[in-house]
Parts: sequence; structure tokens; C-alpha cells
Amino acid sequence: MKQALTAGAALLLTTSLAHAVGLDRSGQPIGVIFEEGGETGAYAEFSFGYVMPEVDGEDVAAFGGSETGNVAENYSVLGFGYKRDINEQFSIAVIVDEPYGADIIYPTGDSVALGGTEAILDSVAVTGLLRYKIDDNISVYGGLRAQSIEGSVTLDGLAYGGPPPGGVSGYNVDLDRDTGFGYTLGAAYEIPDIALRVALTYISEIEHEFGTTDTFGSTADTEVTTPQAVNLDFQTGIAADTLLFGSVRWAEYSVVIVEPENFPLGSLTDIEDGFGYTLGIGRRFTDEFSGSVSIGFEPEGDSDLVSPLSPTNGNFSIGVAGEYEVDNVTLAAGVRYIMPGDASAETGTPDTARSDFEDNSAIGVGFKIGYNF
Repeated sequence: MKQALTAGAALLLTTSLAHAVGLDRSGQPIGVIFEEGGETGAYAEFSFGYVMPEVDGEDVAAFGGSETGNVAENYSVLGFGYKRDINEQFSIAVIVDEPYGADIIYPTGDSVALGGTEAILDSVAVTGLLRYKIDDNISVYGGLRAQSIEGSVTLDGLAYGGPPPGGVSGYNVDLDRDTGFGYTLGAAYEIPDIALRVALTYISEIEHEFGTTDTFGSTADTEVTTPQAVNLDFQTGIAADTLLFGSVRWAEYSVVIVEPENFPLGSLTDIEDGFGYTLGIGRRFTDEFSGSVSIGFEPEGDSDLVSPLSPTNGNFSIGVAGEYEVDNVTLAAGVRYIMPGDASAETGTPDTARSDFEDNSAIGVGFKIGYNF
């Protein structure tokens, strides 16, 4: 029985977070700190994920019932991790991930209510961790996190009340790239003989000040806070060559307020705090090959009325992954089918559905290569 989570199972934990918990993309993983190094005590990995969503809806009758077309663009997620043992008690790791993202574009000429509306968000973060093993069972870890983000939002369509001054249709804001700093803290309990590990990780919120350019002539920086989050990851052997694994993630997205200086309607965002859950089983079939299957779940929010910039409500997913080891190299690949929950897009004042989104889906694929040296 392997004493660490297989790369295939870890890949499923990553890809399960596609379309989960607010703007999450990577889930802010720290698992590389637990990987076993090779002769020099070092380990490195590179991961790539690609998600192909199909999220389309229909305007309500008051706007003519037009089809929206697919409003969710395909996107990729890259990740890198490096870990090195300093001695028997201390190890260090560097993790690069893309924690948040959005690629929502309502095609022009389709939806009368929302056509032309879009939200684009790109991010990258670098985390440095130091782990201290108190004994064979208990360890603590922590470090600093640097995070860079840029984004833009356009509001368009009759649901936004027409052009100014009567409405905000045609409004656009660009948020210049900004880098902020936070920290990560965690602790783990392990029983190596049964491949048990429970790791609890806290990721701090990070404050950003974005240089802002918008349609209404805003000149002041826009202050935005990204959410604090807590990840609980666990695994345990349940039979010979069989591993039960899972995760729970909570993120405080209610703190994400994007309110440019001259925008008259308050925050451009309205995201609830959220939980995401994953549970799976991994199985080693031969010395070289293992596989895993898992399910993911994000509960629906308090209301089916959501922002047009994120027109789904919760999700359920199922995924499979495989891993092949040869010498010091581990190759893993996985695929996940995601079913976002139905939702209705609303633009506020009043809180009324403008377009309905039902029976949508997404497919995510992921690849990972790891190397011990």
C-alpha cells in the first residue's frame, strides 16, 4: 500500500474543483509537501487541466425568450510543485497555481437581456511552505503566498436598463494586474502503516488594490479582498492496495466586493460563501498501475437567483483517473463530468429572473507528471 495519495487520486481532487465554490480553479492545493523525494530528497510535478463547459439558457418571456448561446468559455489550469527534504524533520516546497478564474461571455446577437455581458478573471499564485515533522505522526507547515490577479467586466443587454444615464448597459471596467500577499498555515496527522493522513490547511484572505479604468471615468483604485479558505484533505487504507480519500473545502466568498468608484449599483459581484466536497477510492492493480474514481458535490446556494457573471448554482460531478509509474517518473491522467445546478440570472433592482439556465454540463480533463530525484 502506498503511503501517500496516488497522483491519479490527487488529480481527481484537483479537477473536481472545476465549477465549484465561487471562482475556484485550483482549490489551492498543498499536497506536494507530503510527496516522497528521491535520492536527493527532491520531488517535482507539473499539472495541466482543461475544462470544456456547456452553459446555455433562455431569456424569460418578458425579453422575448431568446437563447443565450453557450456563455462559458473553455479554459485551462496550470500547476507546478517542487518539494525538497532538508533533513529528517524539515522540508520545503514551492507551489505555483491558478487559484481563481472566470471566462463568461454572452454572445452578442443572441440574448436580448444579456448579450454582450462578460467577466474575465485571471490569476496566478506562488506559495512557499516549510514543514516540520514533530514526530512520525504529527507535522505542522506554513508559509507565505504571493498572488497576482487581473480582470475585466462588461454589462450589456436590456436587463441592465439600457445605456447611461437611464441604465448601465454598455458599462465596462478593467482592473489592472495587482499583486498581494497572504499566508498559509496547516497541520497533519499521519499513521504511515495504514496510509492514513488528515491535513487541515488555512489559506488567508489577500487584499488587492487594482488600478481601474471604466466607462464612468473612475480614477481611484478599486480595493478587492480574495477569500480566506479552509481545506480538509484525508486518506486512509481500507484494504490491501485500496485507498479511501476525500476533501472538504470552505471559502468565504461573501468578502469579494468589486465596487468601482463611480459605479452606481454597488458591487459588481454577489457570491455566497461555499462548501465543496469530494470522496473517492483508489486501487493499485499492479506495481506500476493504479486507478481511482471519485464524486464531487457543491450544495446549492440559498437562492436560485444568481449573478449573470456566474449563472449556475452548485454542482455534482464524477471522475476517473489512472496512474502509471516507471522508474522515478509518475504519469497520471483523469477525466471528470460535471453537472452544474440550474439557476436564473438576475441583475438586481428588482431581484427578478432575466434568463434561465437548465440542464448544463462540463467535461474536465487533467494530466500530471511527477519526478523523484
